[in-house]
Order: sequence, then structure tokens, then C-alpha cells
Amino acid sequence: AIAAGAVISGAYFGDKSSPLSDSANLAAAAAGVDLYQHIRETLLTSCMSLAIALFAIGLTGVIIRRNVLVMLMCMELMLNGVILSLVTFAERTATLSGAVLVFLVFVVAAAEIAIAIPIVLLLSRQRHTLDVGAYSELKG
Repeated sequence: AIAAGAVISGAYFGDKSSPLSDSANLAAAAAGVDLYQHIRETLLTSCMSLAIALFAIGLTGVIIRRNVLVMLMCMELMLNGVILSLVTFAERTATLSGAVLVFLVFVVAAAEIAIAIPIVLLLSRQRHTLDVGAYSELKG
């Protein structure tokens, strides 16, 4: 199922972004714009769609899963969605503010992992579980 999804999404994305694709050439000709400008605009919308999907999958994982490590990975997936949207907006507006924010998000993500993983490992050695429910008395 994963391989089939990868093939289908690759074919769809390749059809939208290839200058040799008939659909990209016909759409650019019908709109009366340059082919490469059309591909650039389509890639921006595709990147935003991917960013929204990454964030939604990460949010779903944080809400549904009970394993602390899986929840941390899902939070990282959400951060990757935010980073992709910042890069897309920076490309769209031709400014550097998106790149600066991406750098700050990378720093926050690295600090989160550097602090959270050792804490989770210490707690899992004490409780012998990674279930979030086992740590309910840690609420302050």
C-alpha cells in the first residue's frame, strides 16, 4: 500500500512539475503564461498542500497515540510541516524572513529533542513503560 501510494503521488507530482508533461504545457498555453512560471506556481501550491498534510498527520498522531516517543516524532512531523510552509511563503514573497524563521524553528526542534529524549528515557527506565497515562502524577 505504501509503494502504491508513493507511485501514485510521484506520478501526480511529476505530471504537474515536468516541462515535458502535456497537462502542464496545455494548462500554461490555455492560461497564456510562461510554462516555467506556471510550473513554479503549481509547485508552490503543491508544497503548501504537502505542508498541510504533514501538519495534519502529525497532529493526528499526537492526539491519537499514547506512546511518548511516537508523540515526539509526530511533533517533529508537525514542525516539518511548519518549516515547509515557511519556506514556501519565503519563496512566494522573495524575502528572507521565512529563512530566518526556519532557522529558529530548527533551533527549537533541536533543543526539544535534546531535552525531551533523555527525560523520556529516564522516565521509561523508572516506570518501564512509554505510555503517557503512566506519567499523570507529573502534572504540576
